Amino acid sequence: MSFRHVLIVDDEESMRHLLSLILRDHGWEARAVSGGDEALRELAARDYDLVLSDVRMPGMDGITLLGKARELRPDLTFIAMSAYGSHDAALEAVKAGAYDYVVKPFRPDEVVLVIRKAEERERLWRENRRLRGELNREYRVENLVGQSEAMAELLRQVRRVAPAKTTVLLEGESGTGKELVARALHDLSPRAGLPFVAVNCGAMPAELMESELFGHVKGAFTDASRDKRGLAVEADGGTLFLDEIGELPLLLQVKLLRFLQDEEIRRVGDTRSQRVDVRVVAASARDLSAAVARGEFRQDLLYRLDVVKLRLPPLRERQGDIPLLARHFLVRFARTRPGPPLRGLSAEALEALSAYRWPGNVRELEHAIERAVILAEGPELREEDLPEAVRAPPPAPDPAALPDGQDLSVKRQGRALEEALIRRALERTGGNRTRAAELLELSYRALLYKIKEYGLEG
Repeated sequence: MSFRHVLIVDDEESMRHLLSLILRDHGWEARAVSGGDEALRELAARDYDLVLSDVRMPGMDGITLLGKARELRPDLTFIAMSAYGSHDAALEAVKAGAYDYVVKPFRPDEVVLVIRKAEERERLWRENRRLRGELNREYRVENLVGQSEAMAELLRQVRRVAPAKTTVLLEGESGTGKELVARALHDLSPRAGLPFVAVNCGAMPAELMESELFGHVKGAFTDASRDKRGLAVEADGGTLFLDEIGELPLLLQVKLLRFLQDEEIRRVGDTRSQRVDVRVVAASARDLSAAVARGEFRQDLLYRLDVVKLRLPPLRERQGDIPLLARHFLVRFARTRPGPPLRGLSAEALEALSAYRWPGNVRELEHAIERAVILAEGPELREEDLPEAVRAPPPAPDPAALPDGQDLSVKRQGRALEEALIRRALERTGGNRTRAAELLELSYRALLYKIKEYGLEG
């Protein structure tokens, strides 16, 4: 890993000037300040990889600065500088957490060597984390359960695509496991062990979305009382997973496109850009091509996201995997279940599970098994332990039984059917809007809008 931004802290102007020239000549972006208070303000305002600070300074000394800087940035690399004959102060700084120290007066190559060593240490630390991730990578994809041809093909594609940095678009209905696939892409890549940051674009208020993704500087807006690192920066070096990408407002779609093209972000209220190295995986339960046709999604952003597209099959297309998934979830939830152990599922329970259409896909099956494990009383999970909807699924809708059956307007009948389905989903989930949105295959925000539109808030 190479450091990009270095903060120099020294009360002598000549020393600040000399160090700035040395660092810039060797490719680092250097900024110099004259004391600890100014350094802390700078660290709060911008992201730095390294602080190079004198130990003996008027006011706040270097060791106090080190402690306060670590409170702001626990992962910050700190190198101390001390005058000849002040080795004790330099050693004290190392004991307090500084990586190393240099003694004044020094030759330029001495400073460069210490910084290069710090960069190598950081690179080795990251490589260690990656290798630890590699050791367990097969374990980490264990939740991608399935023996069907559809799942086997999906896993083959994941393994082929994972090593590359290329952007991946995951398409599939709600509950098909898009985040699990995104995590598998991360864990099977060279970025394993580095950050995996998941963002649900459909659950974030539109007015806060840019600040959450890209960060902001203090004073950028009314509630911005301090600087904030965005989630894109949190994912630096790793993977940024943008779930429900179709819910991004058009204005933010423009900024995301620029980020994908330039690999730079600019925090809200900032005047400078910052490079960020992330692999972006996006996901949508919506048809983004249809959203483009409706003017709700940018064509150029779709082109940029859709470098590799992976389709996640709904559970009804892989019914042979239902028994395997059910047993997988049974084993997981039975571990923490009080009372006698469960040894399996009855034949009747498996038959009911296999016959159900699972509109909420794998997530709905997971919740159904979790509930059944809690309620089960005997040594095995029985059909009567399953949710009523699974035991007695509702019949397919009869067009003649739709509201106002004589009205053949697709538009009006579509709205009537949509309202009826939302009512049914809310009843089935006991008013839990998050679960209802999953069953309806809507984003949470879209469901809230429709509840208000149909007057279902009561």
